[in-house]
Amino acid sequence: MSLPHVRNLVDGTWLDGHAVGESRDPATGKVIGTFADAGAVTARAAIDAARRAFRETGWARDRELRARALHEMADRMQQRRDELVALLSRENGKKLADAAMEIDSTIPKLRYNAALALTDAGRAAELADGSYSMTLHQPIGVAAVIVPWNSPVILAVRSFAPALAAGCTVAMKMPAQTALTNGLLYEIIAGTTALPPGVLNAFTESGNSGAPLLVSDPGTDVISYTGSTAVGRLIMAEAARHLKPCSLELGGKSPMIVFEDADLDAVVPVLTAAVTTFAGQFCMAGSRILVQEGIADEFRQRMTTALQAVVVGAGDDPDTGMGPVVDREQALRIDTLVAEAASYGKILVRGGLVNPDGVDAFLRPSLVEVDEVSAPLVQREVFGPVATFEVFADEAEAIARANATEYGLAASVWTRDVDRPLRVAREIDAGTVWTNGWAVIRDQMEEGGFKQSGVGRLNGPRALSEFQEIKHLVHSV
Repeated sequence: MSLPHVRNLVDGTWLDGHAVGESRDPATGKVIGTFADAGAVTARAAIDAARRAFRETGWARDRELRARALHEMADRMQQRRDELVALLSRENGKKLADAAMEIDSTIPKLRYNAALALTDAGRAAELADGSYSMTLHQPIGVAAVIVPWNSPVILAVRSFAPALAAGCTVAMKMPAQTALTNGLLYEIIAGTTALPPGVLNAFTESGNSGAPLLVSDPGTDVISYTGSTAVGRLIMAEAARHLKPCSLELGGKSPMIVFEDADLDAVVPVLTAAVTTFAGQFCMAGSRILVQEGIADEFRQRMTTALQAVVVGAGDDPDTGMGPVVDREQALRIDTLVAEAASYGKILVRGGLVNPDGVDAFLRPSLVEVDEVSAPLVQREVFGPVATFEVFADEAEAIARANATEYGLAASVWTRDVDRPLRVAREIDAGTVWTNGWAVIRDQMEEGGFKQSGVGRLNGPRALSEFQEIKHLVHSV
């Protein structure tokens, strides 16, 4: 039986790349398909196609068309939902329930942005006698979108859907680690009949020549990137050469703060999920557990027991509690970080490679207790199923510890006190703070980071403005 092969979608046409890459199942290390590996040549074609579509089609001025296309894309994704879930689980390593969560959260995101395409928030006023002013929101132009491998479908849509709703056209780079899943998404895009050719162009790249061109080329006008803080800094520096606006959602070290009056029966399963969902490969993963000293002993034992009980296995196995990380290289990197942590912390749950001599990417979750917030495992984003355990005395110390990293993407506050959540949340430097919960994301509300966790916001009405200019029109009579 021949393996599936996927190509890139540019200007409504299927394109090969400069090479053929292989996609592997992280649960076995075996090749499950091939893909057209793109680079600068394909990126150039994608930019040019998006530029032509912006200038020569009515996309930028026809909001009804934009809404119709996004709704149709949502319909097509719903029709192929089960295929996407199965393929994402197999290629990315997510357990089926996590893959389903990603796809089932993506479809309504398309519909929300379809609705945004029909809305406007301009102003008008007579600011002097006979002089009328109004503001007009118009698309910036070509949006460069760069997508990570951890949740490729939803994070692609989170960027390109508001860009399209705003009237922009798109050149998008997607990751090689999920090439087959990308190819299925491209098929859905290509089958969206209301979408003119060239409005949404997408390619898969394993190297690093296409994505930099999207950032540096004068043919793109705005950049939307999701990924590491280190790469985000490089993108912002390069974009500054052309004064391109950037929307960057970057790394995170989300503190999960558990006070003495919290309901531990509710906390433990949620924080276990916060460490292990998507095998911890999630920018909002609950990678720091901060516990008040009065319950530290009990909570330490509970979390240790819960993490040790997590069943690691293939994503399509119904008994799996956590799938593999994305590939063997990542598994080895994460395992090394935990081993090094023994020099400055106490290993509560060692986790580690399931098969030290194997080729798979199975990795058990780890928990490391540290005293100092300067510890590398506290300050560094691991991007795997690893959490630190920290003890605090009071509210003031909890806030100080929570804010002690360069990141500020998300946080969680667990307490039965009715006033404490808002009081603490107000002092935490994070773009999202949950009360007695984790990973609740709403399409209607903005999402983004403080500090080194990024700039700009996606989701909510603000997402549209990331891809728009505001023009002041003055009419005197």
